[in-house]
Amino acid sequence: MTGMTDHTELILDGTKIAWHQERIKAWERGERIAPITIDMALTRACNFACHYCYAMLQENDRKVINRQVIFDFLEDAAEIGVKGVSFVSDGESTISPVFVDACVKGHELGLSMAVGTNGFVLNKRKLEEVLPSLTYLRINISAGERERYAEIMGVKEHWFDRVCQNIRDMVEIKKRDNLPVTIGLQMVLMPEYEDQILPLARLGKELRPDYLVIKHCSDNEDGDLGVDYSGYKPLYDKLREAEAMSDDEYQVTVKWSKIEAEGTRSYQRCYGAPFMIQLSGSGLVAPCGMLFNERYKKFHIGNICDQRFKDIWESDQYWEVMNYIASPDFNAQSMCGSLCLQHKVNEYLDKYQKGQTVLPDLSGQELPQHLDFI
Repeated sequence: MTGMTDHTELILDGTKIAWHQERIKAWERGERIAPITIDMALTRACNFACHYCYAMLQENDRKVINRQVIFDFLEDAAEIGVKGVSFVSDGESTISPVFVDACVKGHELGLSMAVGTNGFVLNKRKLEEVLPSLTYLRINISAGERERYAEIMGVKEHWFDRVCQNIRDMVEIKKRDNLPVTIGLQMVLMPEYEDQILPLARLGKELRPDYLVIKHCSDNEDGDLGVDYSGYKPLYDKLREAEAMSDDEYQVTVKWSKIEAEGTRSYQRCYGAPFMIQLSGSGLVAPCGMLFNERYKKFHIGNICDQRFKDIWESDQYWEVMNYIASPDFNAQSMCGSLCLQHKVNEYLDKYQKGQTVLPDLSGQELPQHLDFI
């Protein structure tokens, strides 16, 4: 294994918030903190039609994030103290014409940049341009066989071959240039995809990314995707079998903590949003993706296509929304969908606020990878 990936631990199920104690202490003092991580998309558009897609539930007014908008945004993020920007969220960022330039620009500004993608358009030429600027590149691939891939991901069967070739190319470029980028695969597991757990773990072993992570599927508070959270338990043996395929250079990790939670939360207040916010591919700024839909307009803070991000972040409205979701008037157990982006950060900060955990002494400890993505 090349680059950084051989010494430090890859935390794929948990949170790295405890490594950002200055920010936690500033938040406790009531200061207006910059997010550590911003999760966003460069477009709402997508070239796939995944069966399990949450983004379809997030429709809002679409605006175009052009080169000027994203460059201004990245400059503001770097200036106020954001550490990492991941192009994941509610659209396929790689199909935006500004994708490569945005990754390179963010990297030049000193931000950690990352991408979650279906990987279809990331041919060798694009990979050569973008991989040196990335901390991690994660391919969403929820099947290990062509026919099932086509069904689950909503595309033609031969697209599977192209994505596999793109993964081979990215692994080869990383090795050749000794790049510190982490390359991962992600399976969004609904109980009915059980037949693809082992084929995908085997495919990963053949393609040689750094890891495969198998995670639950999030649903909204109305249960529109119909995820049967009790359906995960019968899959535990198969999931352990997949994990057993890990070797020295390929890690298979199941997000057990979220799968075992069966869609429930231990906390009621959302403390995580100021540390980690989400932007829609429409430019909309909101605490998280679950609140992107038009019906949650009261949580919508602004749009980077209309206004500089720094001005949005400094606005009273931004902090009114953040303070409201952290207040007793808000109950994440009844007012939110399941297992959100900030779930692990919320669990940690909730325990910390209640005095059930203390900030650990991390001096002398080796830093985990991808520290800027909490």
